[in-house]
Amino acid sequence: MISYDGWDREYLKNKAAYLDIFDSFMSQLNYENNEKFEDKIKHYTGREHVVSVASATDALGFSLACHGVGPGDEVLVTDFSWISSSSCISMVGATPVFCDIDLDTYHVSLDSIKRMTTEKTKAIIYTHLFGNMVDVTDIIEYCKENKIWFIEDAAQSIGSSYDGTKAGSIGHCSSYSFNSNKVIAGINGGGVFMTDNESTADTVRKLRRHGKDKDFNILGHNSRMYVLNAMIIEQRMKNLVETQTTRQEIAKRYNDAFSNLPIVTQQPNELLNHNWHKYTIRLKDKDTRKKVKDKLGLSIHYEKPLSNNTMYLNIPHKKDKCVNSKLVSDTIVSLPIHAWLTDEEVESIITTVRSSV
Repeated sequence: MISYDGWDREYLKNKAAYLDIFDSFMSQLNYENNEKFEDKIKHYTGREHVVSVASATDALGFSLACHGVGPGDEVLVTDFSWISSSSCISMVGATPVFCDIDLDTYHVSLDSIKRMTTEKTKAIIYTHLFGNMVDVTDIIEYCKENKIWFIEDAAQSIGSSYDGTKAGSIGHCSSYSFNSNKVIAGINGGGVFMTDNESTADTVRKLRRHGKDKDFNILGHNSRMYVLNAMIIEQRMKNLVETQTTRQEIAKRYNDAFSNLPIVTQQPNELLNHNWHKYTIRLKDKDTRKKVKDKLGLSIHYEKPLSNNTMYLNIPHKKDKCVNSKLVSDTIVSLPIHAWLTDEEVESIITTVRSSV
């Protein structure tokens, strides 16, 4: 049976290291200090400040809150992503403004951003979807001209870079996710908030701990990352390059195998170091997708545009004509990709897809 996440295989290979980590964790006295872990992420990204939190969803919400985004404000966001990219906007009382995507990248379209910007626009949540990255120079310049906070949602993109610029190092602040399905995963999720602004980082440190400074002087959350989780993430970070290289090799095998078929794949250029958090293909219609999905037991990322989720029937929002988001949602599917797939499993996946389209 094909392994769809590789957790069991990764654990067996590194079991001794994990047992050592658990022993070290149970022998210490401080179960809340993640400074060592945060320093490692700082060193990796080049960010001045890193704050570990319970999830990347929290990190995105804190990104908005610490920049004063709230009721009456609008926040631009892609219409094609995981729900956290937009739910964090409503959680701070602001209005999500859903923008369409480019078909080549699945990233939010600058043309759509320009159409949907108003005098109420205070920020953009920019998502590097599936670990892909593109040149965002024009979007950042547009944000500067219009006094829009650029908040980088790098939840899926640790390890990715474009022209030497790492995901997580862009904009006013950024976030990573360590959820169980990520390239680098914790044992119970977790995330980090990253910025180069000391005052902003200090605010987030308070927000993650019930608003506590000398006393509880702002309204906050319980959003601390467990030390054991941070230690597991540190261990897995040691293998990031090896893990990512293997994923890139598998993605290339898929791309080569599907090049002469009616399948849309993502083809990274020479400037992109892709982590392949997800390997997605776009098929000609829903029926073909269902056939491939059912044969391999696949997941769809994502089955509907964000704005089409039922919650937005009752939550104020705005939306562009997101025709590309709908097209992609109707025809996309994710193939298994992780560092523990065997050659035989990859070949079996390729054979099944080729025989189904």
